Amino acid sequence: MSEETKTTQDTKAEVKGDEQVGKEESAKKIASAKQQKYFRTAKGKRRTHIAVPRGRAYIQSTLNNTIVSITDQNGNVLAWASAGNCGFRGPKKSTPYAAGKVVEKVLEKIDNLGMKELSVHVIGIGNGRDSALRSLNAKGLNIISIKETTPVPHNGCRPRRARRI
Repeated sequence: MSEETKTTQDTKAEVKGDEQVGKEESAKKIASAKQQKYFRTAKGKRRTHIAVPRGRAYIQSTLNNTIVSITDQNGNVLAWASAGNCGFRGPKKSTPYAAGKVVEKVLEKIDNLGMKELSVHVIGIGNGRDSALRSLNAKGLNIISIKETTPVPHNGCRPRRARRI
């Protein structure tokens, strides 16, 4: 009996110690949350800047435009920009220069997140795809992988009927 009571008392002491450790950890988390910088949204809500060390960059380069999106590892979009969004109009939207400016604008938006590593997914056949990739690399981000995800038809659509003259 005395041994059983000792073991239960020991386990109770361990549980109380774990609770105290848990309280200390939660207090540290609250203190670190208070130290994070807050920013207010348009509706006045407070949000914190969350550090995202790794992410994905999606470069969609069509014949008419270049769109760059930066996401976290789960696929939640953190920032995006396009050539039209940067002020380019008409045929200038699809140029390599516009693609470089798009990357600069996206990286301005995510500079406070502390992103260091990116895996890049390139979609499309436009002129801006290579220059956007080079701009990402030139801005000091470590590119882990580059994946080409342009859809390619295996046999294409069914052709039109033969024309009868």
